[in-house]
Amino acid sequence: QVKLVESGGGLVQPGGSLRLSCEASGIIVTLAKMGWYRQAPGNQRELVAVITTTNARYYPESLGGRFAISRDNATNTVSLQMNSLEPEDTGVYYCASISTRTYWGQGTQVTVSS
Repeated sequence: QVKLVESGGGLVQPGGSLRLSCEASGIIVTLAKMGWYRQAPGNQRELVAVITTTNARYYPESLGGRFAISRDNATNTVSLQMNSLEPEDTGVYYCASISTRTYWGQGTQVTVSS
């Protein structure tokens, strides 16, 4: 059974940074295509970062290079480093294992506000 548990969200001022973590069980993150998504109130869930099984990384151009996805084999976690945060980055952030079936975590709230 695949389980993904996100942590690290919270309230941060504009310009600040946060690091989200996703602890996985039931899968090996280095052998899976993993992603981070976010959903703001009233909006659809959108992709913010992907790391493939060959370590290729993808980010939407709209993020301007502010986010970075990584994974750690020792702890079986996937992380999302977010820098220069803006109020528009506010939302619930979800970790996902992307395959023929996508598994989701429960999400962690990120609020960017002064």
